[in-house]
Amino acid sequence: MIQIVAAAALALATARPVLVRASTWKQIVTPTSPPAREYPAMAYDPVSMRVILFGGLGTAGNLNDTWAFDGTTWTEIQTTVAPPVRNGATMAFDRSTNKLVMFGGFDVDQYLQDTWLWDGATSTWTQARLKMSPPRATGAMLFTDPLSGRAMMFGGYNSFNIVPVYSNTWRWTGIAWEKLNPSTVPYPRAWGIATLDPLRHNVVLTGGNGDTIRTDNTWTWDGTNWTLLAPATQVQAYVGAGSAFDPAVHAVVVLGGDGATWSWNGTDWVQMAPAQSPSARTAIGMAYDPATHQALVFGGQLSTGNLVKQTWQLVGR
Repeated sequence: MIQIVAAAALALATARPVLVRASTWKQIVTPTSPPAREYPAMAYDPVSMRVILFGGLGTAGNLNDTWAFDGTTWTEIQTTVAPPVRNGATMAFDRSTNKLVMFGGFDVDQYLQDTWLWDGATSTWTQARLKMSPPRATGAMLFTDPLSGRAMMFGGYNSFNIVPVYSNTWRWTGIAWEKLNPSTVPYPRAWGIATLDPLRHNVVLTGGNGDTIRTDNTWTWDGTNWTLLAPATQVQAYVGAGSAFDPAVHAVVVLGGDGATWSWNGTDWVQMAPAQSPSARTAIGMAYDPATHQALVFGGQLSTGNLVKQTWQLVGR
């Protein structure tokens, strides 16, 4: 099945891009749902062919539950072993091990630096026992490397440090984190957007919390180095926005905290005009779900401060 997914991605990447505008966001009602939360870890797992959601900050505190979405229904997965409670962790798929890799986040009173692996074939969590680890952080951005297919990580936040935001680039080797030293490095940030664009064979990065450093800038990672771009239109520096590559629009799609929907066409940010959109919210989970061919959004915090447990899909024409 992994070969099929890879072949589909390759076919998409070599196809002639024709931008198809999505018409609307649609809220879907599912038989069951994860409780309301913000800053969950959420990513698509091609092994189980389901979107996996873990943890986040709920109405009564941090969570460590695991949920799977199969295209129509959320199902809670009871695991013998689970990562401790946290919010602000992120996940990315690692093709070399066929597992989701999750790092860090914030516990009840501390920043975390543990690495956990989700095996979609057995629906199990396993902690990676490491001799050395990236520094403690929440809001680090995980993504899949466009060349090696390995899970990677950039940035993160730790208020206990003199310089609270990071600008380090890491690659998961399958057994350890390897710190890279690219010649060009993006400005430090956390809770930004870092999403694989298989059509253009790179990762687009923008936004986030840079403490005192501006993050309203766009970078790409090609598997070797970072490049600062100068798009004609720059999306604002969203913190806790959702993003996913959507084959229907041949672009990385971003749902910002103000409720605006943007797409990255490889050279510029284009604001989309869906007929309906979720109300403004931050700290959402977002992933593309191939089962329904839709970008999927869950949870978040409204401008009122309330947490939601809504599930939305970006529906094309």
